[in-house]
Amino acid sequence: MSKGKGMARREFLRLSAMATGALAACTAAPTPISAATAPTKASEPKLGAGLIGKLEGPVVITDPARSPKAFKEAPQLAELVRAGKLPSVEKRLPEEPLVVKPLHEIGQYGGIMRRGFTGPADAENMSRMLSTERLLFSDYTGVKMTPCVAKGWKMSEDGKNFTLYLRKGAKWSDGEPFTADDIIFWHQDIDGNRELSPTRTPEMVVGGKRGMVEKADDHTIVYKFPEPYFLFEEIMQGDTHIGGGPARFGGLGLFMGGYCCAHYLKKFHPKYTTSEEIGRAVKDGKFDSWVSMFRFKYNYSLNPELPTMAPWRTVNPINTSTWILERNPYYVAVDTEGNQLPYIDKVVLRLAESTEVLNLRAIAGEIDFQWRHLSLAKLPVFLENRQRGNYRVHLDPDCVGGTICLYANLSYDTDPEVAKWLGSRDFRRALSLGIDRDQVNETFAMGLGVPGSPVVADDHPYNPGPEYRKLWSVYDPKKANEMLDKIGLDKKDAQGFRLRTDGKGPLRVDVFAFAAYGDYPQIVEMIVDQWKKIGIIGQLKAEERGLIQTKLYANELTFWAFVNTASEGLWAYPSGVIPAASDSWLGVKYYEWFATDGAKGKKPHEPELIRALELYRAAKGMKYPDRVSAAKEIWRLAVDQQWTIGVVGFSPQNVRIAKTNMGNVPARISFFRTTRTEGGVQPATLYWKS
Repeated sequence: MSKGKGMARREFLRLSAMATGALAACTAAPTPISAATAPTKASEPKLGAGLIGKLEGPVVITDPARSPKAFKEAPQLAELVRAGKLPSVEKRLPEEPLVVKPLHEIGQYGGIMRRGFTGPADAENMSRMLSTERLLFSDYTGVKMTPCVAKGWKMSEDGKNFTLYLRKGAKWSDGEPFTADDIIFWHQDIDGNRELSPTRTPEMVVGGKRGMVEKADDHTIVYKFPEPYFLFEEIMQGDTHIGGGPARFGGLGLFMGGYCCAHYLKKFHPKYTTSEEIGRAVKDGKFDSWVSMFRFKYNYSLNPELPTMAPWRTVNPINTSTWILERNPYYVAVDTEGNQLPYIDKVVLRLAESTEVLNLRAIAGEIDFQWRHLSLAKLPVFLENRQRGNYRVHLDPDCVGGTICLYANLSYDTDPEVAKWLGSRDFRRALSLGIDRDQVNETFAMGLGVPGSPVVADDHPYNPGPEYRKLWSVYDPKKANEMLDKIGLDKKDAQGFRLRTDGKGPLRVDVFAFAAYGDYPQIVEMIVDQWKKIGIIGQLKAEERGLIQTKLYANELTFWAFVNTASEGLWAYPSGVIPAASDSWLGVKYYEWFATDGAKGKKPHEPELIRALELYRAAKGMKYPDRVSAAKEIWRLAVDQQWTIGVVGFSPQNVRIAKTNMGNVPARISFFRTTRTEGGVQPATLYWKS
C-alpha cells in the first residue's frame, strides 16, 4: 500500500509541474438553451463565457425510408466473421436498427478512448456514456422523446395503456435474442421480488392501484393501468426506474430500466434454479446470500459476464485499477451509411486516487473525452495547457435552477435535537438566509451562475413566478439571526454559537458531500464558514460516494450538498423537490410512507409536504395543462418551505475536455436529466480522425 501511495505522490508532482501557467482570455457570450433558459441578468461577459458554445448533437432517424439497406462493421469484427467466430453484421443487427445521424460526419473505426474514474462507487462514470441502452431516450436537447433499444411507443387515448414496440432481431452482447420476456422478467421477478426489491417502484401505481405489464407478443409489451396515467409517457423517457435509471437505484446493474437479461440472470434466481444450485453458487462466490450474489451478477461494472445492450461491455471490472470496456458486436445502432456503431473499439478508465490526480492527468493530456470530475476551479490551468495537452475546453451550463443545493433530510431521526431543527421550516429558512450566494457563485461558478432558489427557469412552464427565485434565498444574516432567536435558539456559548435546547452543548449541523465529485466539499466549507455569522456550527462530512449512498438509504444523512436535477421539470425525477423517489435526498422514510400508502415509513409532520406529495401522486392521471398547474403549486410550496436550499443555478458544473482530433464532439451539451450527460452526445458516434 505504501508503494502505491508513493507512486501516486511522484505522479502528482510530475503532473503538477506540467499544469502551471496563466489564464487565457474568453469573451463570447453563452448561447441559451431554448427549452429552459436561465434568468436574464445584465453584466459584463464573465470569465469562461466564450467556452459556452451552441447546443448541438446527433439525431435519431425514425423514417424507415431513410434507413440504410446495407451494413458495414469494424475491421476487428469483420476478421471474426471471416474466421467463423461471429455471425455476419446483417445477422447481428435487428431488422430495423436504431439509425443515428452523427453530429458532423460519418466516423472512422478504431482506437481507444481514455477516461479517468475514482473507484468502485464511480459506476455512473460509464453509466452515462452507456445510457443509449435505455428502452427510450431523449434527443440531444433533453426535450424530445426518441426511440432507443425499443423502436417505438403509443399511448392510448384514455391514458390507460402504454404500448412499447421492440426491435425484431435485437440481441444481447452474447448473441442471445432480446425480447419481451426480458421486460416481463424484470417486472415480475426483480421489481416483483420482495427480497430483491423490498419496496416496489411507485411508477407502476396510479390512483393507489398497481398497473400490469403484459406481453402481447415477443416484441410488444403493454403497460395497463386501471385509471388514466398520462404521465407514464414522460416517465418512460425520464431518468426513472421504469425509463432507465442509473446504477444507484438499488445497485442492480447498469439500468433498472424495466428490463434485464433474463436468460443469464435466471441462473441466479431461486424461482428458476434449485436451492442446491443457488446454495453452491453463493458458497463458491463467497456471498452472504442469494440476494447479494444476484446484485453482483446484475452489475455491469463488476461482472464482465453480464450481457448488455450498450455500445461497450465491461471486460475488466471497476474494482481494479483499470476499468476496461470493449465494443459490443451486437449493438443495435448504425449510422446513416449503415456502419454499425460504436466507432471506437475500447474505453479504458484509469483509477485516480483523488479527483486532484484525475484533473492533473487531464491537464497533462492523458484523458481523451470527459466531463465528470473535471473541476471548474481549474479552468485557468486547463486553458493554459490545452495546446500542450492537445485538447479543446468546453463549458456546459446546467439546465437547472439548482446546480448547487443543500438538501435537508426531513425524515432524519437519529439525533432528536437535530431532527427537530431539520424539520423546522424557519430553521431551514434562516440557514438559507445565512448563505452569501454571490460569493459562492463568483468562487465556484466563475460568476456564470444565477444565485437563488432551485426553482425552474423563468421561461419554463412550471415556474410559479419570478419572485420565487429570491424567496428566502438572499443573503440576510440579520434576519436569519432574528429568526433563530425567535424559534428558541437564542442561547449561545462563549464563542457565540447557538446551544442545543436539550443542554448538550452547541448545535452542530453536518453537511455531507461526495469527496470525489466536483467542488462540493469546498463549497460546503465556504457555506459553513458563512453560517458562523448566524451562530451555527456547520461541519463538512466529505465521504466516499458509496458510503454516502449507504447512509442515504439508512436515513442517516442530515444535509447533503449536490445538484438538483428535479429543476428540469419535476415529474420524472422529483428527489430534489419532494421525497417521491426511492433515493430521495429529502427523506427515505417519507418516501416509504408515500410509496406504501402509509403502510411503512414515516408520515411527514408538515401538511405542506403532504399536500405536495398528494399533488405529485394525482399528477399521474392529469393531462398536460393540469400537470402544469400542479407543478407550479409544488414549486411554490417547496421554495417557501425550503425543503431544498438552493444556492446557485444555471452554471457549468465541470470543465469538459475533448482531444482536438476527436470527431463529432458537440460545442455544447444539454444538462437535462433525460440526456444522461454525457449520453446525449451519443458517445458511440465519437471517433478518432486519422
